[in-house]
Amino acid sequence: MTDNASDVLVTGATGYVGGRLVPELLNRGVPVRVLTRSIDRIRDRPWFGAVDVVEGDANDADTLAKALTGTHTAYYLIHALGGGGGFETRDRDTAARFSHAAEQAGLRRIVYLGGIIPQHAGRLSPHLRSRMEVGHIFLTSATPTIALRAAVILGSGSVSFEMMRYLTERLPVMTTPAWVRTRIQPIAIRDVLWYLAECLRLPPETNRTFEICGPQILTYEEMMRRFAAIEDLPKRVILPVPVLSPRLSSYWVGLVSPVPSSIAKPLVESLRHEVVCHEDDLADMIGEPPGGRLDFDMAVRLATRRVREAEIAGPWSSVDPQPTLTTAPSEPQPSDPRWAGGSLYVDRHSRPVLASRERLWWAIESLVDRLDRWRVEARIPGRLLRLRAEMRLPGRAWLELRIDDAGPCPRLVERLVFWPRGLSGHIWWYLSRPIRAAVSEWKLRQLVRAGEGARAR
Repeated sequence: MTDNASDVLVTGATGYVGGRLVPELLNRGVPVRVLTRSIDRIRDRPWFGAVDVVEGDANDADTLAKALTGTHTAYYLIHALGGGGGFETRDRDTAARFSHAAEQAGLRRIVYLGGIIPQHAGRLSPHLRSRMEVGHIFLTSATPTIALRAAVILGSGSVSFEMMRYLTERLPVMTTPAWVRTRIQPIAIRDVLWYLAECLRLPPETNRTFEICGPQILTYEEMMRRFAAIEDLPKRVILPVPVLSPRLSSYWVGLVSPVPSSIAKPLVESLRHEVVCHEDDLADMIGEPPGGRLDFDMAVRLATRRVREAEIAGPWSSVDPQPTLTTAPSEPQPSDPRWAGGSLYVDRHSRPVLASRERLWWAIESLVDRLDRWRVEARIPGRLLRLRAEMRLPGRAWLELRIDDAGPCPRLVERLVFWPRGLSGHIWWYLSRPIRAAVSEWKLRQLVRAGEGARAR
């Protein structure tokens, strides 16, 4: 496959695709070097200790020379999307500097991921126009380049996927512009990563674009309806409107979802273009991912239901799991923005307790024995108890009781985690806030009193 005496450089490792590509390559035994503006942004990655890191700006010639020295392939995953106006100019200038540095360093290959360019589309959106221009800069450079083109990427953390998730979850009735009926051929993030990594197997002289897509062509409306069905949400009512400009649409997305308008606007403008594959040459050359390309329904299930179990058992819990090099690419990653991964509400309260860990644990178990409609999901004696709600709620709820004895006396920490189901779940969370606060206060008082009372006895 690759010459393991040299490194593969990954740029954009703090981004959506780059943060998932690094462990994909490492798991294949490929030595990886990462270029990042700030090393602090990747210190918490499970793979941090397994990569060589170069800190600096991709626009700085000395930094690029240092990053590219000794490497044979560079994955260029840098995009200026969301950085405010002028992202086309920034994308163009950064790509040109990188191309020149690659030539100076004698790099053997650049792998770039852009977007599918529609045929006969007329005037392209700025987003797609910039992606096409960056690809053209590399393809006409002295360094052989593989420019992959993809449409909507399906996976937790993908901006297009998150927009669809939030719109579908939060709006049972939608007024939508014409772009929701544009044909799209989405692809699962798992398959994107597989194709990116497999590019290392292509002949060294390969210099061309390849389109990569999933097995189905759908409209954005069809994807929202199927997402609702997979998530067991009531059938969504989607009403067409004759006019809703991309700018107004992006503000609408920003209002309904936590996706920033500065990021939503360029993507919404691109949704007016039909983006479907016109060739499948890469699959003909290197084959398909193991088990074949994932269809839309399976990609969504991997990005939602499995994510839920991972989130509940891992990141929000204070019981630190054993570090692993990677998780499923469809799951949330540390490199994802805070708004990615769907809505997850958390209430947290804590109190110091003048009792030993053993006495406080006895109080926790005594109280739990009296709680109805809660099922024990995880139990670490003397440390943590996690319960799953079994009462009827517009979503799923977990209660975590943990003992933290890092200070001079044990501290009781309570977390209530709620994953809303549809708009009713969001409404319930906000309307029930006073009741939740009162119940939590009562529960903490009972536990503190029981723990300290046991100490007195």
